[in-house]
Amino acid sequence: MTFVNPLRRIWAEDGVVRGAWCVSPDALVAQTLASTGVDFVCLDLQHGAMDYPDAVPMLAAVAGQGVVPLVRLPVNEPWVIGRVLDAGALGVIVPLVDTAEQAAAAVAACRYPPAGRRSFGPVRAASVIGSADPHDLEQVVVAVMVETREGLDNVDAIAATPGLDAIYVGPADLSIALGLPPAFEHEAAAHREALVAVREACARHGIVAGVHCSGGEMAARRRDQGFAMMSLVTDVDLVRAGTMAELELMDGGGKP
Repeated sequence: MTFVNPLRRIWAEDGVVRGAWCVSPDALVAQTLASTGVDFVCLDLQHGAMDYPDAVPMLAAVAGQGVVPLVRLPVNEPWVIGRVLDAGALGVIVPLVDTAEQAAAAVAACRYPPAGRRSFGPVRAASVIGSADPHDLEQVVVAVMVETREGLDNVDAIAATPGLDAIYVGPADLSIALGLPPAFEHEAAAHREALVAVREACARHGIVAGVHCSGGEMAARRRDQGFAMMSLVTDVDLVRAGTMAELELMDGGGKP
């Protein structure tokens, strides 16, 4: 094996990976996010306004900055997972995983036989990592999302899945599953306890706990709580917040 995924290298040294989320279908936006010093940029094919033809040049733009490109998938389907990996994604985030069996299926889609069921065809991936060796190509990070009540109930079994690298919490969907308004953070005990349950399950089984955040302050709190994979910003949220701040300054909010 000649290639080691940079995210795995950071985790092996007990580090924390910081990322940006991209929902707009634009390679320039993805490249700009990647140029800021983040460790990964995740392209959102589940809720983002992009599809596979958009994602391919975006993956190239992120990798060109020396940053790890990840993809949040729309579904847990082997052919979808294989396609984005062959296009050069160095990891996947699989949504709505409720059981250990579903987690195992996601892992299998990222590994070649005999360990998994990935089909060989690294049309772009081989040039991205500089190797067509299946052992190198399998260095992709596999993260699954726990964001439902069933997933929370099964979180220990999910975390025990062989070959799984991380559980990534979708806090807004998890809020809804717990009967709360969608938000990244709550004072409600049920939400706080759910995050603790995920983090502790990951610690027991030696995998990474990740979580979606709404900014650097929240990400710092999650880091201090033991999470080691956080997204800090989303492209369209940054544009919205920045524009609104400038409008407020123009309209008098910045007057002494």
